[in-house]
Amino acid sequence: MTQRKVQYLTQEGYAKLQEELDHLRTVRRREVAEQLKLAAEVGGTVDNAEYDDAKREQARVEGRVQDLEQLLQSVEIISERGHKKGGVQMGARVTVRDAKGAKSQYLMVGSAEAEPLKGKISNTSPVGMALMGKKTGDEVSVQTPTGVLKLKIVAVE
Repeated sequence: MTQRKVQYLTQEGYAKLQEELDHLRTVRRREVAEQLKLAAEVGGTVDNAEYDDAKREQARVEGRVQDLEQLLQSVEIISERGHKKGGVQMGARVTVRDAKGAKSQYLMVGSAEAEPLKGKISNTSPVGMALMGKKTGDEVSVQTPTGVLKLKIVAVE
């Protein structure tokens, strides 16, 4: 028996994925079923490009439903509050300064809701892994495609 990997999500991320799942189940399934019905009525099911497109969309929707159901079954909600002071962990807001003095702030989240361009980084990303467990004042080096990135942790909230 394989053990499920825990997926870390903030409450906001969990709600967003649950909303997407509900939309797929209640709205998109109905829309795709209607597309299939109309395409079959117009041109049958053989050699019908519209029908084939609708079948592909149905497969995409059902695949996403399955993915979301599996993901949401293995969720651990992380709090952006109540974590140990000073140490970087899931849900922490981390302010870092690079070697040039530029500051950046990151929210530590699970890979399912990571959005690096919005400051949400995964605990499994190179920067995230380097920061996890560190404290204010610690320095980390991260290997990136453009070279080694050196960061100093300025604050952990």
